[in-house]
Amino acid sequence: MDDYPPVDRYPAPEQYGRLRVETADLGPARWLTERAPGYGDFGTVAGVAAPGFAAYARILHPASLDERPVRWAAVAAARGRAMTPGTDWHELIEMDRFYQNASEYGLPGVWDEHPAEGPTPPDVARALIPVLARHTRTPEHCWFGLWNGYGRWDFDRFPSFETPGRDEVLLSGTLADAVSPVSLDEFAELPDLWWPQDRAWCLGGDVDLVSTYVGGSPELVADLLAAPGLEAHPTAPGEGVG
Repeated sequence: MDDYPPVDRYPAPEQYGRLRVETADLGPARWLTERAPGYGDFGTVAGVAAPGFAAYARILHPASLDERPVRWAAVAAARGRAMTPGTDWHELIEMDRFYQNASEYGLPGVWDEHPAEGPTPPDVARALIPVLARHTRTPEHCWFGLWNGYGRWDFDRFPSFETPGRDEVLLSGTLADAVSPVSLDEFAELPDLWWPQDRAWCLGGDVDLVSTYVGGSPELVADLLAAPGLEAHPTAPGEGVG
């Protein structure tokens, strides 16, 4: 028997920050829902972002020390470990996969908070936006998907579209608007999915991940790997996510 009381949720607003919640036409998301079996499966890079792109990048969410960002590479160096594009955080810190349950963690002088789980953290998003903007003709006309299972807001009155393992509410706005939900609540989740009208790229994150994934052109991925404000690695559509 489930003895837990239901969690109260706020009625979802029609404006999520500056992003408009779409209440009728979900057509702009149809390309994400029409995936052939095995083409973008749950738990893969293409399942989190979208299949069909020429190149993909994994953007790592930073750990922190005294609320300052810490790169995974710095943690790897401190531990004398090699950092690869597919390294999982729990492997890097040599803890169980469910490291969140540990009462003691961190490395003095190196890190004291795990990377943020969930969609793209705001500071990472701010570093991503100018790079992504250079690789689309439509930065002023973008679409976004927000998982309707985040606990604070009740989006059940709005239609949703399916991606592997998730139901998403469709939002619209400019690329710069992607960070605007923090104006509602400093803990408000940013959208899990971002893509421009011209579909030049697609960004994907997930409630259970400490990485964000981007599919696009080889030129975009090269820019992401070189961006000083990001810790990024190349990946492939069929790779597992973490």
